[in-house]
Amino acid sequence: MRTAVVVGGGLGGLAVSGALARSGWQVTLLERADRIRPEPAAVVLWPNGVRALRALGLGAGLDAIATALPDGGVRRPDGHWLVQPRPTPAERLPVVVHREDLHDALIAGLGERVELRTGVTVRTVRAAAGERPAVGDGRHTYEADLVVAADGTDSVIRRQLAPGSGVVSSGCAAWRAVIPWYRAPSLPDSVGGEILGAGYRFVAASLGERGSSGASSRGGIYWMATAAGAARPEPPETQLALLRRWYAGWPGPVDDLLAATDPADLVQREIRELRPLPRSFGFPAGPDGVVLLGDAAHAMPPHLGQGACLAFEDAATLAVLLRESTLPDAVMAYDRARRPRAAAVVRQTRRMSAVLRTRGRLALRARDAALGTITPRLLGTAATIAAQWRPPT
Repeated sequence: MRTAVVVGGGLGGLAVSGALARSGWQVTLLERADRIRPEPAAVVLWPNGVRALRALGLGAGLDAIATALPDGGVRRPDGHWLVQPRPTPAERLPVVVHREDLHDALIAGLGERVELRTGVTVRTVRAAAGERPAVGDGRHTYEADLVVAADGTDSVIRRQLAPGSGVVSSGCAAWRAVIPWYRAPSLPDSVGGEILGAGYRFVAASLGERGSSGASSRGGIYWMATAAGAARPEPPETQLALLRRWYAGWPGPVDDLLAATDPADLVQREIRELRPLPRSFGFPAGPDGVVLLGDAAHAMPPHLGQGACLAFEDAATLAVLLRESTLPDAVMAYDRARRPRAAAVVRQTRRMSAVLRTRGRLALRARDAALGTITPRLLGTAATIAAQWRPPT
């Protein structure tokens, strides 16, 4: 029986662990925390992420927890439309899912061949010719035919295997929250779309329908705000007060959503990325190998909503290649398939980052005037990228 060690119990780590187990692998999943728990927020999945989850055999569970996210267009803080909402084919629309619901679906898909070990902080990795791949925490060594590094942006494994790739700040911070239905404001129109300002962005989406028995039990309204600058060190109460001040006067439903948000709802993250990307996502080790997956391979800002989608693409691609090739060949094929794809998405995300960081009156006027014409190249890039990817066959 082939064996794998997956380091990291995030969305990507759970997805690839379940996929390998369903293919007959014996998997050891190592997680640094004492228990695996998702953020109390939500995640937007574009069609490529949905397609990847279906390829992993998780489509039925996704259908029960996902809510379609209609095209809501793009506005300025004064309410002026930069990009009008437009009819979009259903297969090109993203969906929004509560992270806790998605986490539960991934946990349910692990099966009996996955051994979960929590409280394990991986400190070393071995990927040398003539030796089986392994990771260690200073007390134990975990050997396997395959090691999957899904240990996030600060991946210890990537730092040792690809030291030329470093983590840098993207120059902004993000806040997320889910307002449960019992506390969510009554809004006259459907929630959706985004608003772009000078270094600020606000996006909102409904998680199911209010009062619908078929909606997620964790339904409500999800919002995400990004602002140029470093993460704030103040307590959540102060951070929320700052957000209300920064976004005061923005078009509805921004004021109402921030007013209905409790400090306990707030999740803040500094936005960081890898520069440059690793030169390889796969590292053969004799007849076996190590691969980088998810943020460990291609951490990027969330502006195009592709972080989780690419992690699921990684997992689906790796699962197919391991079924069709011997291990060292599959490791190299994985690198050839995933690195160009990730690099293309990162390039577009960085272009979006430059737009969001635009400051100054003249620069903003030029940005606003150009947005309507560059939509197919920039704001429409996420939909185009999402429509391109198919699982390898």
